[in-house]
Amino acid sequence: MSLVLASAVLVLTGCNCFSKMAKNRDDVQLTCTPEVLVLNNGKVDADVKVTFPVKYYNKKAVLKVTPVIVFEGGEVAGTTQYFQGTKVDDNYTVIDQKMGGEYTMHVSFPYDERMACSSLQLRAEIKCPGGKCKEFTLVNLNNGEIPTKEEAAVLAAGGAEADALKRQFGLTIAQGVNTLQQDINYAAAMQNMASNYQNVTTEVTKADYVYAINSSKLSKKATETDDLKAFQQNAVDQKDNDRIKQNLYVKGYASPDGPEKFNDKLSAARSESGKKAAEKLLKEVGLELDAASYGEDWDGFAELVAASDMEDKEVILSVLRSYDSSTDREIQIKNMSQVYDTLKNDILPKLRRAQLINSSDITGKTDDEMAALVRSGEFAQLDEKEMLHIASTGKLTQNETIATLEAAAQEYKSAAAYNNLGVAYAAAGEGEKAAEAFQKAVAVGGKTSQLNNNLALVNLMNGDTEAAKGYVNGASSETKALAAAAEGNYAQAQSQLDGYNAAIAATMNADYTAAKQAIAQDKSAKADYLRAIIATKQGDFTVATAELKSAIAKDGAYAERCKKDVNLRQYIGKEIQL
Repeated sequence: MSLVLASAVLVLTGCNCFSKMAKNRDDVQLTCTPEVLVLNNGKVDADVKVTFPVKYYNKKAVLKVTPVIVFEGGEVAGTTQYFQGTKVDDNYTVIDQKMGGEYTMHVSFPYDERMACSSLQLRAEIKCPGGKCKEFTLVNLNNGEIPTKEEAAVLAAGGAEADALKRQFGLTIAQGVNTLQQDINYAAAMQNMASNYQNVTTEVTKADYVYAINSSKLSKKATETDDLKAFQQNAVDQKDNDRIKQNLYVKGYASPDGPEKFNDKLSAARSESGKKAAEKLLKEVGLELDAASYGEDWDGFAELVAASDMEDKEVILSVLRSYDSSTDREIQIKNMSQVYDTLKNDILPKLRRAQLINSSDITGKTDDEMAALVRSGEFAQLDEKEMLHIASTGKLTQNETIATLEAAAQEYKSAAAYNNLGVAYAAAGEGEKAAEAFQKAVAVGGKTSQLNNNLALVNLMNGDTEAAKGYVNGASSETKALAAAAEGNYAQAQSQLDGYNAAIAATMNADYTAAKQAIAQDKSAKADYLRAIIATKQGDFTVATAELKSAIAKDGAYAERCKKDVNLRQYIGKEIQL
C-alpha cells in the first residue's frame, strides 16, 4: 500500500504546478445543465459550470479543457477552453488563486444519430513551467494522474488503443441524448390541396327546336337538325349505363319582342309541341320528359349578345342590367336603331325555341375500384381528381399513395398534385423530396396559404429553422406552435397543439399528466412507446413494461430503439425482461 501511494505521489509531483491541484481535485465543483443532454434544433447544447475554490489554482499552471461526446464507433470534440494562473503570460481565462473563480463553458455539437447512446466527457491537459509537463500533458480527471511511461507511448502511437486510453482519462459529466424532439410529426400539420373530386357529377347537353316568329308549330326541317340527332344518340348511348341517370326536360321560350302576355302563351304552346316532338325523338330511350314554359327568354338573349362580336354589345347588356321591366327593356333596345336590325336578324330568331335538355347524373368509380387500378398500375384509367381523391382516403398504403401522386404530378404537373405529393413524401420521412415537390408546386401555381404553411413545416422537418422563419408568420397557429417546439420552447408550443405532438411537447415540458391525456385515445405503436417513457419518468415500471411490450408488438423497431433511449435508461437499468 505504501509503495502504491509513493508511486502516486511521484506521478503527481511529475508536474510541479499541478501536484497540489491534483490532490485537491475533489474541491473543484462541476455541474452540467441539462443533466441529460437534449437534442434541440439539430444540435446538442449544454452549459458546464466549473467552480475553482479559493487557494486552489496554481499561479503558473495552464489547463486545457476539451468537451467530447463519445459514442460507439467514434467521438466528436467540442471547442477547447483554456484557463491560466495569474503568473502565466498568455491570453487565456485567468483563475485567481486568492479569489478562486467560476466559469461557465458552453458546449455545442451538431447532432449525429450515434449520439443517442453517448456520454459527454471533459478531457484536460496541463502545462507547467517546470517538471514533466512543460508541454501540454493529458491528465486523468478521475484520479489526477498523468500518463505513465507506457501510457505515454500508447498515446504517442495513436490509433484505437490511444483513443480508448483518452476515454479512460476523461471525466464523464452527462450520459445520453434525449431525442424526443425528432419524434415531432411535422407532416401531420401539413395541408393537402382539395381534389375537387365528386363521385356524382352532372353533365348537361342541349338541343333546340326552333320556331318561326309567333308560331308554336314545328316544321319537318326543325325536327331533323344535326344537333337534335346528336342529342338523341347521346341519350341512347347512355341509357344502358347503370352509372348514369338521365333527366330529360323541355323548356318553351319566346323571343323578348312583342307583348309579354302573348309571349307567355306562346312559350307554353312551344313547350307542349316541343315535348311531343322530343317524345318521338327519344322514344327508344324510354324516359319521361318534363315540360315547362319560361316566357320571354331574356337570359338567353343576354347570353347570345355577350357571346357575339357586336360592337355595341356592352351598351345592350347595360340596358338589361338597368331595367327590370320586360316592356322597358324592349323599348330601350328598339330605340337603338343602329343595332336593332342585327338583333332582329341574328339574335331573336334563335330564342324562338323549345329547348331540349338532358341533365345526366354520372356516378364515378368507387374508392375500391380506384384503389384496384392503383394496385394494378393502371394510372391512365384515373383522371387527376380521382388520383388526388384516392390518395387522400387512407385506402392505399404509404408507398401506393406516393406512387399515385407521383403519377398525377408527372401527368398533370399541377400545383395540387405537387403539393399533395410533398405531403406524402413528408409523411414517409422524405424531407428533401417533400421540399422539392413543394417548390415545384409554387413554380406552377404560386404561393398559396397551404404551400406557405407546408414550406414552413418541411424546413422545420429538415432542421432548417432559419429558412422556416420566412414562412412561419403567415402559417397556421399549429405550425407556429411546432416552430416553437423545434426551437425548444415546449411550454409555448404545448397549449397550441393536440394529439401526439402535444404529448411530445408536454413530456419535454415535464407535464406528464397533460402528455398522457393528449394521447389517451391513440393506440398506435408510437403512442404506446411514449407512454412507456412517461411511465418511466414517473417511476411506474409496471406500466412502462406493458406499454413498451405493446409498442414492440405493433412495431418491432422499438425493440432496438429502447435499448439506446436515454429516456428509458432508468427502466432498462431495472433489467426487466420484455
